[in-house]
Amino acid sequence: MSTSTPDAADLTEIRSLTVLPARREDVELHTADGLTLVGELALPADRDPVATLVTLHPLPTHAGMMDSHIYRKASFRLPALADIAVLRFNTRGTVSAAGRSDGVFDGGDGERHDVQAAVDLAVERGLPDRWLVGWSFGTELALRYGATADVTGAVLLSPPLHRAQDSDLDAWAASGKPLVALVPELDDYLRPAEARDRFARVPQCTVRDFPKVKHLWVGQAEAALDAIVETVRPGFGPLPREWDGPSETVPAQIVPAG
Repeated sequence: MSTSTPDAADLTEIRSLTVLPARREDVELHTADGLTLVGELALPADRDPVATLVTLHPLPTHAGMMDSHIYRKASFRLPALADIAVLRFNTRGTVSAAGRSDGVFDGGDGERHDVQAAVDLAVERGLPDRWLVGWSFGTELALRYGATADVTGAVLLSPPLHRAQDSDLDAWAASGKPLVALVPELDDYLRPAEARDRFARVPQCTVRDFPKVKHLWVGQAEAALDAIVETVRPGFGPLPREWDGPSETVPAQIVPAG
């Protein structure tokens, strides 16, 4: 993030299509069962990252993908604003503007290899302080496969707790790794009171509720990103809403919905 103190007239409001500077590259992830997954790695433009997000997207059968709006904005903003690397990718059979990953959707079972491939890439690149960030279906993958992965912990956005079982929560409890659940007050699947009850099995889990927010966080990306950054960089935040350096704007027509 720039440390200059420009005149207010020089500041740019960070909007949904604003892209801040970063080193961005298309990447391929290779799974243990022979698939190639498409993805993108975004790094701070001129320095090393201090933390890393390995993102796991919502259900691909319901339009979830690496470009789902919170993850797209994380890639656009967090390398510049918080020195955080963002790895996004399409799980097996998922398609986005970046392309289609090999394979077919497997309901969260074969996707164990996808999670491992993403973590492996982050490890191979030497990316520090790796956190899984799951959203909806992605939280099920984080809960089922993250406790034994080489990650610091996990952040869960709108966890439905449909596929993840008590045994998965018990594995997280045994791992001692931090777990933070961001639960919308108006979620379609799991609301804060029930979430606190279910996640009580994990003593180190923090459940945060978000008033008036729904499952898809429409119009609430800033709140989600602030909470993620506060988790992986304690004491840092909230994120600036303005930027005093170069930026670009992505044409709306090429940005996938999600």
